[in-house]
Amino acid sequence: MLGNAQRSQRKVIEQRVNGRVELLDREAGGGAVLTGQWMVSASIILPYGHPLLEDSLVGCYRWLGQLHAAALAEFGVTAYALPAHDLPFANAMIDVRTVNWACFGGLSPWEVVDADYRKLVGLAQRRRHAGVLLVAGTLVGATDWRLLCDVMGYPEDEVILRRRTVTCEELAGRLIEAGAFASALARLIDNSLASND
Repeated sequence: MLGNAQRSQRKVIEQRVNGRVELLDREAGGGAVLTGQWMVSASIILPYGHPLLEDSLVGCYRWLGQLHAAALAEFGVTAYALPAHDLPFANAMIDVRTVNWACFGGLSPWEVVDADYRKLVGLAQRRRHAGVLLVAGTLVGATDWRLLCDVMGYPEDEVILRRRTVTCEELAGRLIEAGAFASALARLIDNSLASND
């Protein structure tokens, strides 16, 4: 899925795709994302004024990041939502450059990371007149970073994306069924929305 940052390059990217993946446009987020069986995605639409939407653009991610960390804990995955004040330290600890063209190539406040600041959950949003679309993607299993980097024209960034990310299965040391994680996440989202209506 192409983020806002890649739309102007769509024709060039289409030539590199050559039938290997379906190319879609993301309405939320600026970086490219490769979706597949390794990722669990969530989309939530909230009206303006909803209690879960804090005053700041970044602040409205807090509850969603913390909720994802709680869902991951149910599967034995230790992770946490990265507060904004920890972001500079987290980026310094990773010690590789940010990959700006990829959603998982950098960190934003309240995204979910492990103890080494490797990203498990990416967050994005899209604001419209009717409300706010919040989107999250969780790396449950092994991700084909090589395919994404080749299609986007940055094969050298594969190593960096591998260092900046980690999967739930790697941290748990076992297979995690995407459907089971999706069900647990949906339950927590439903409970959170019900208690904030």
